[in-house]
Amino acid sequence: MKDDLSIFGELESNVRSYIRGYPAVFTKAKGSKIWDTNGKEYIDFFSGAGALNYGHNEPVMKDKLVKYMLNDGITHSLDMATAAKADFLKKFNEVILKPRNMDYKVMFTGPTGTNSVESALKIARKATGRTDIICFTNGFHGMTLGSLSVTGNIEKRKGAGLPLTNTVTLPFDKVDNNEENILSSLDYLETYLEIASGKDNVPAGMILETVQGEGGLNTASFQWLKRIEEICRTWGIILIIDDIQAGVGRTGTYFSFEPAGIKPDIICLSKSLGGYGLPLAITLLKPELDLWKPGEHNGTFRGNNHAFITAAASLLYWEDGEFEKSVQQKAVRVSEFLNQLAELYPELKGKVCGRGLMQGISFQDDGFASRVMAEAFKRGLIIETSGSSGQVLKLLPPLTIEEEVLEKGLNIIEESIKAVK
Repeated sequence: MKDDLSIFGELESNVRSYIRGYPAVFTKAKGSKIWDTNGKEYIDFFSGAGALNYGHNEPVMKDKLVKYMLNDGITHSLDMATAAKADFLKKFNEVILKPRNMDYKVMFTGPTGTNSVESALKIARKATGRTDIICFTNGFHGMTLGSLSVTGNIEKRKGAGLPLTNTVTLPFDKVDNNEENILSSLDYLETYLEIASGKDNVPAGMILETVQGEGGLNTASFQWLKRIEEICRTWGIILIIDDIQAGVGRTGTYFSFEPAGIKPDIICLSKSLGGYGLPLAITLLKPELDLWKPGEHNGTFRGNNHAFITAAASLLYWEDGEFEKSVQQKAVRVSEFLNQLAELYPELKGKVCGRGLMQGISFQDDGFASRVMAEAFKRGLIIETSGSSGQVLKLLPPLTIEEEVLEKGLNIIEESIKAVK
């Protein structure tokens, strides 16, 4: 049986995107691999854009979910109390928050990342009584209007159809590789705050990704993050870390900001939080910021109990440090490979970027990464591009990927580069 994509062209909106880069009809997935209707096997270096950090159909999560469903466990519950939610909250607190000395309230938003970001922006404004939000070039925070207002992608912003206001955009760390420029931008911010130091002129919040997933794997230095935190503390600006893609182990620690030693006021989580690919999002708030009135921010699908089941099961990976070590070891191998590529093919002027298992290589020729992506797909590897013009070949393998499968995928990347350069 051959893949028949005609039904999608006939009935699905033009807005569809990933199907254009991966023109196949997929039927089965397990671990780090996917199969199409022809039985062709693909290695997955995409991981649902970071929503499948533990791979496809992870067996422990699947077993717990199936048993829960067969026992007629609650599926939908809005924000009512359920045993599944209680279990998740308890385990998340014991396994993730307490060992890191993190005191946060857990807010269940709608099921996607942009829901978490919207709630963070709203509570920052509510808590401070101010309106403006500082964001950064090349940041991506979601597609709803509030999230889009702090997103840097011009094409995405155009889709709003109206002005996106009450934001201040600053250069992200190392975007132009000029440390002096980056430091001067923070100097400028402090000067601006001093000059316009009237209470109503200070921004309500600041939102950033420590590694910009969609923006090109631009990576903030720990020094820069520490200074950002200092500025926020000095001026009473709410610091929001969007850890939707970079979090849940993707950069080598559960939260991407841990190595920097900072303490955000608000943390946005989604994507792999649910463990199994099921939609789940939360916003972590310092207790003093939990100023919501009951129902002031709500959503029909806050109570995705199937996701609570798999999310709780996913925390088994984090009960000791072994899983974290394995992710960091694989990240070292990916770094070695990408640096070797840059050295072997200097004519491509490739630059390695990212952190952990969220790395890639940026090419000077904007179309090159897309050609490599297409060639890799033909050879059985699913991988995506990122960056303002798709110039970055972006690796997001499952954190659980077997070493031999990882090596096979890396080999396909090199063979694909040889074929298209």
